[in-house]
Amino acid sequence: MSVAARPAPRTEDELDAVLSEPRAATVEALRRAPGDIVVLGAGGKMGPTLARMAARAADKADGTKRRRVIAVSRFSVAHARDELERQGIETISADLLDSAAVDALPDAPNVVFMAGQKFGTSDAPSRTWMMNVVVPAHCARRYPTSRIVAFSTGNVYPLRGVLGGGATEATKPQPLGEYAASCLGRERVFEYYAAEETTHVAIMRLNYAIDLRYGVLADLAMRIKGNRLVPLAMGYVNVIWQGDANRIALEMLPLATTPPFVLNVTGRDTLSVRTLAIELGNRLNKKPDFDDAEAPDALLSDTSKLRSHLGEPEMPLDTMLDWTAEWVRENRPMLGKPTHFETRDGAF
Repeated sequence: MSVAARPAPRTEDELDAVLSEPRAATVEALRRAPGDIVVLGAGGKMGPTLARMAARAADKADGTKRRRVIAVSRFSVAHARDELERQGIETISADLLDSAAVDALPDAPNVVFMAGQKFGTSDAPSRTWMMNVVVPAHCARRYPTSRIVAFSTGNVYPLRGVLGGGATEATKPQPLGEYAASCLGRERVFEYYAAEETTHVAIMRLNYAIDLRYGVLADLAMRIKGNRLVPLAMGYVNVIWQGDANRIALEMLPLATTPPFVLNVTGRDTLSVRTLAIELGNRLNKKPDFDDAEAPDALLSDTSKLRSHLGEPEMPLDTMLDWTAEWVRENRPMLGKPTHFETRDGAF
């Protein structure tokens, strides 16, 4: 059954099961990228379901021979670690800023690098640079012979005219603000190790993965439900279902190369924030109120390269809207981590 044909998840367990379900292409990718998998920064919003998907896909790829999937994080939330272990995933608590702790991590031919900091940059820019530049250096030095999929962000691109299509991988980065600049620094670190150590790297420039508990659609639905104004200054977005983003990250492992393989990862369509809010309002039986007006440019990415290599994301927008509205309407758990997608000055 396709993910879109499933009934809407009603609990976090049901949601995490959907978000961590691999497709046939994910299983095949892991056959082409044999060996253990280390997920660095696995305690964030996406890490737990990505690690769980890796384990599920590895089971199908390897049959009776089980490879190790190792989730590494500080694990400040204990139950996240317990749940990973319950799913058969090994966990290691480590501070990736500590080079000795990174050096002690187990060998693995496959690494997914997800560590980083975005929110709080304005208040603590030095920590953001440490997390987004120094930590990648520690980890790239530790895994010079591994395949590395490194998460980055579409924030490295300049804002693009909404009628001209999004930035392509060939668009020259023009990061706005310290967060985006530090993320470009992360990419440069991995490029350095690809050149100096011939490390095989794939860089995943992701923007606006959504879960029912967070993301652009959840932000809009919560604003509408709470009778708060919907901001329109950043009037257009791309979004992608987190399960699709998880699958794409794992499917990028066999594409890692030197120089790095760079891929924009998001939804195909340029979506109007106003239209999304109206659609969610219809589902919530509430009329949204808007603030400001749409600017002629926005943070947008072109995904032609993604579609040519890995195909279309599978989750339709209508299903994401239906599921998000139901989740918010029923007062189900939220992460309480707004995306701040409306930010236009790069300050987070």
